[in-house]
Amino acid sequence: MRPTTAAELVGQESLLKENGPLRQVLEGGRPHSMILWGPPGTGKTTIARMVARASGAEFVALSAVMAGVKDVRAAVEAAKARRDMENRATLLFLDEVHRFNKAQQDAFLPWVEDGTLVFVGATTENPSFELNNALLSRARVYRLGALDETGLVDLLQRALADQDRGLGALAIEAEPSALEEIAQLADGDARRALTLLEVAVEGLGQGGHLDRAVVASVAVGGERRRFDKGGDDFYDQISALHKSIRGSAPDASLYWLARMLDGGCDPLYIARRLVRVASEDIGNADPRALDLTLNVWEVQSRLGSPEGELALAQAVSYLAVAPKSNAVYTAWKAACRDVQSEGSRPVPVHLRNAPTKLMKELGHGRAYRYAHDEADAYAAGEVYMPEGMEGRRYYRPSDRGLEAKIADKLQRLHQKDLEYKRKNK
Repeated sequence: MRPTTAAELVGQESLLKENGPLRQVLEGGRPHSMILWGPPGTGKTTIARMVARASGAEFVALSAVMAGVKDVRAAVEAAKARRDMENRATLLFLDEVHRFNKAQQDAFLPWVEDGTLVFVGATTENPSFELNNALLSRARVYRLGALDETGLVDLLQRALADQDRGLGALAIEAEPSALEEIAQLADGDARRALTLLEVAVEGLGQGGHLDRAVVASVAVGGERRRFDKGGDDFYDQISALHKSIRGSAPDASLYWLARMLDGGCDPLYIARRLVRVASEDIGNADPRALDLTLNVWEVQSRLGSPEGELALAQAVSYLAVAPKSNAVYTAWKAACRDVQSEGSRPVPVHLRNAPTKLMKELGHGRAYRYAHDEADAYAAGEVYMPEGMEGRRYYRPSDRGLEAKIADKLQRLHQKDLEYKRKNK
C-alpha cells in the first residue's frame, strides 16, 4: 500500500498542496538534497521514492543503523559510473540519518556539492541538534506531521478495498468504529495502522466481519503515544505544560501532565520543573506555591506511584490557578546582567564588615544605621547599592496576590526615603 503518486499520499497537505514545495519538486522533476523530518510512519521513505521516480533518478537506500562510510563510498562510486555511462542521476536515501556521527555526515558533502548525489535524509530527531551545519546548509529541511485519524481511516478503507496491493480480495466488511479504533491506536503512524489492520483481519477469513471486539483482541498492550524521553516530543510537551500553567489553564495543564506521565516521563523531573514554575511564574504573588511544590517533590520521592502522581496533579492545578508574577524572575535576571556588565564595584564603606582594629580605624561599618533602631525598623534614606548604582531598581512587584501588598509597602518606604532626602539636603 505504499503510495506511488502524490494523490495517494495521506497527510502532509502543506507540503504537497498545489504550489507546495514538495509538489513542485515532484511535478518539476528537478530534485534537490533534502532532510525529511517527522514521526515514524508519516511518509518519509515514500516521498523520497516519489522524488526519485519523478526525476528518473536511481533510488539507492541505506540505513544509518546498518551502513557506514564504506557503504556511502560504494554508493558514490556506483553513482559516478551511472552518471558517466547512463547520464542518469542517483538519489541516495539515508534513513535514520541522525545515527551517523558528524564525521560520517561529512562523507556526503563533496558528492552532494558536485552533484554526484542528490541526498535525502530521513530523521525522527530535530536536525538542528543532530545534523552538522555543513550538511544542513546543502539540504532543505521539510517537517512532516503525524497523520490525523481521518486520514488514517481513509488509508485503512483504501487498503480494504484495493484488490492488487491491499486486502480487497478478502472482501472484509469493516465497521467504521473498528477502523476508528485502529486509527486511534496507530497514533499518527500509517505503517502501524496498516500493520494493525493486517493482524486484525488475518483470522477472519473470506468475507469476515471486522468490529471493535476483533481490534481489541489483537491490540492488547498496543496503545502508544509519542514520547521520546529527551527528544522533541519531550521538550515540546514540558513546554506545553509550563505554558499552560503560566496561562492559568488548569485543564490543559492536567492534560499535559497526564500525557508526560503516560509517555514514561520521570515524575521527579516534572516535580523539579514545577519548583521552577513556582518561582519563575508565581513568585511572591503566592509564596505558598514554592512550599507546595517542594512538598510534592517529597511525596513523589517517598511514595512513588500512584500517590505521587496525584500530588503532582494537585500541584499542577494549584499553580495554574494561583496569581501570577514574574517580578522576582525578571529582577533576578536584571541583577545578573548588571553584575556581568558593571564590573567589581566596591562595597560601600558603611556596609563593610569590621572584625579587626585596622578595619574599624579605616571606618568600616562606622556610618551604618541599624534598621531595628530606626522608626518602623526602617533606616530611611540609607544607601545599600555600590557607588554609582544608587536608586537602581530590579524588583517591581505586580498588583496580583500578595505582591500587591508588597508593592504598597515598597511604595511607602520609597516615600520615606524621599522625605529623608528632602530634610537632609
